[in-house]
Amino acid sequence: MTILTFLAARARQSAEHDVLTFAATAGQVLQFAEIDRVGRDEAGALSGFQRPQIAGHIREIRDYLETETAILPNAIVVAFIEGVTLEDLGDGICRVTIDLTHGPKGLVVDGQQRLTALSLSSRQDFQLFVSLMICRDEAELRRQFVLVNNTRPLPKSLIYELLPSVDGLPDRMQSRALAADLTARLNFNQASSLKGQIYQHTNPSGVIKDTAIQKVLMNSLSDGVMRLLVTETNGSKKCFDLISEFFKAVQTIFPEDWWGHKPASSRLVHGAGIQAMGFVMETLATLDNARTWSEFANGLAALEGRTAWTSGSWDFGNGDVRHWRAVNVTSSDVALLTKHVEGIVRRDLRARRASAVAAA
Repeated sequence: MTILTFLAARARQSAEHDVLTFAATAGQVLQFAEIDRVGRDEAGALSGFQRPQIAGHIREIRDYLETETAILPNAIVVAFIEGVTLEDLGDGICRVTIDLTHGPKGLVVDGQQRLTALSLSSRQDFQLFVSLMICRDEAELRRQFVLVNNTRPLPKSLIYELLPSVDGLPDRMQSRALAADLTARLNFNQASSLKGQIYQHTNPSGVIKDTAIQKVLMNSLSDGVMRLLVTETNGSKKCFDLISEFFKAVQTIFPEDWWGHKPASSRLVHGAGIQAMGFVMETLATLDNARTWSEFANGLAALEGRTAWTSGSWDFGNGDVRHWRAVNVTSSDVALLTKHVEGIVRRDLRARRASAVAAA
């Protein structure tokens, strides 16, 4: 049996977890722990935790470590589910024995860039502090990863992408978990009109910001049509179908403003446009009972020739005329664009109803 042994200081923290600190070289850490990159399989199932490596940041740390005065006072955090035994030596000191027989069993929860940089440097005898924690299972490991990193400058979009796979989170995180789950399904489900189009850490080729889609979903789930829809039988699927059908209609009505564009070239796939159109979805679903893409398209037809997604100018009334690019992802601009496009759709709905009454 291949093992590594360290003397560690044990901290009195949670009664449910063992938390220890010891010193080790990067080579030793990489013998017992690995960096599990976040990704998805062909079916869209999420695996892993860590964001992609940032090459420039790693080079900067490596160059610093090559200097004689370099120090790394911050510990990297490694979590284990199995493969670790502890021997209490008293006075808060433990002997940590890590079994390497079946390869590394630890996962780096925090400090991947520092560890990678040190492993690439010439300072192979340089020791860094390792904070080791032992978790009950993978679900607990994921929860600790999210909680540890939520207070650090880790991209929020990565945290949000991991939320649906984590239990036992604070309420402020749980409220976003369903929106994050629906966003991932929209991005990876074959039946979705948005498949592969949403930018996430596991889909860097996407063009629509995941946070923009999540804002549409969170608004609907808290104050819109999805608030009651999600409580019905198969409610989550109904919410998925609703937004997928709506954006299929958007793509049908505005194909030249949608396909082949990025946020810089079309405000329709820009955060401001996505959020504004989310409110149009709410209007048509609530006031016109639209559910299918053709029903949504019927309402969206009122916007044809009256938008400036990729060229021209927006006429917001009262002399407020703006170049098409001059609409940004600010609360005031989103509100202004929403009022404009939603107002057109609402007036068209009233006109259609009046015509129907007159015809009757």
